[in-house]
Amino acid sequence: MDKILIVDDTPAVLQALSLLLEIHGYEVITTTSPAEALRYVDQLRVSLVIQDMNFTRDTTSGEEGKGLFFAMRELNPHLPVILITAWTDLEQAVELVKAGAVDYIAKPWDDQKLINTIANLVALGKANQASEKLQRQKEALEGSKTSAQNVGLVYASAGMQRVVDMAVQVAKSDISVLITGANGSGKEKIAELIQANSPLHEAPFIKVNCGALPADLIEAELFGAEAGAYTGANKMRVGLFEAANGGTLFLDEIGNLPYSGQTKLLRVLQTGEFQRLGSVNTLHTKVRVISATNSNLVDAIASGEFREDLYYRLNVIELSLPSLSERIDDIMPLVNHFLGDREVSLAAENTLRQHPWNGNVRELENACKRVAVLKPVGVIEAQDFALMDTAGKQQSKNDVTKNAIEPSKQELEDAMREYQGVVAKVARHFGLSRQALYRRLDKHGVAY
Repeated sequence: MDKILIVDDTPAVLQALSLLLEIHGYEVITTTSPAEALRYVDQLRVSLVIQDMNFTRDTTSGEEGKGLFFAMRELNPHLPVILITAWTDLEQAVELVKAGAVDYIAKPWDDQKLINTIANLVALGKANQASEKLQRQKEALEGSKTSAQNVGLVYASAGMQRVVDMAVQVAKSDISVLITGANGSGKEKIAELIQANSPLHEAPFIKVNCGALPADLIEAELFGAEAGAYTGANKMRVGLFEAANGGTLFLDEIGNLPYSGQTKLLRVLQTGEFQRLGSVNTLHTKVRVISATNSNLVDAIASGEFREDLYYRLNVIELSLPSLSERIDDIMPLVNHFLGDREVSLAAENTLRQHPWNGNVRELENACKRVAVLKPVGVIEAQDFALMDTAGKQQSKNDVTKNAIEPSKQELEDAMREYQGVVAKVARHFGLSRQALYRRLDKHGVAY
């Protein structure tokens, strides 16, 4: 229910307006005090204000109403205000209308005209709020897309946009983030996006693949080592936490970190303290930790392979990255990014969209690189990508052809009618190139 605030020093005016507005379904708040009116505007979602121009006995200058109007404008610049005027302060009311008040009514007022004016202004206020919200969303969307492009993220799907928006949002804090997703889905790019939008974007950003850390050297890698701490340590070694001090540490494939390493990692995350291997001196570090994994850490906790307390320390915010097969709209923008302006046939596009992409973006990138080398010119067909089927067998030209629908005469005629003879749309419908469709139309004697 829309709230209407009425500010007037005359109880009879408040009573009359309240009764009129309540009959027409509005929630009414009344006050004789400008100060109280400002509190209402500041604390409540007021849809419209009806205010008098004077609030003190024997005052007719309109200065009080003018002051209240501009004070409300500071609190809510787009709040619709209707001024109640007497002939003596009409000039002042007209001045305020020019300054942003939306209307004025003279005493005595016409009930129906006032109700119509209120309804129009409330609707206009809602439309303005919706427009501003859309504009803010558009600006935020453009900002997040620009940030994503700056780190090399290419996407068009709504699912990926949600991940990007959340990444940009959480980047502003220093809380730990866990990025989950299949191999090759772009987890490192999301980590780079967070870093780029973080207050720490100019501070160190250290990346480490936890699965590649040798089990017997984890402590030295993470925390450093003094000279002579172990065989081959000829000089003091700075660890990753020390190198990332004041910045961000990206722990990729955290699910592959051995249990002993997890215990050591948990301690430094809890206390910010560590010791170099072979030293008794305690050092302090302050780092933001972003971690990533393709493993199901909940299952790993259940099987005793991952520490539950470490999981909750790392997973304050989780960003779950969908696989490429779950964001089909990203496939062709990625292909265009990897292959530039190369022309890809409709049949090839259809095949790319149907492929499972178990290796995600990394697999797609490799397929595009292969095409760029083996077929540097000409239209790229489906077989040029040399995709592997689900059994790991490379698809032959005949296999690829089977991916496209082989239409009958009736199906061709139905599709031509459905798409009003637009050959490009019919070809896309069947997963064929235009030339291939023309051959089938001619074969079956279907007019085009």
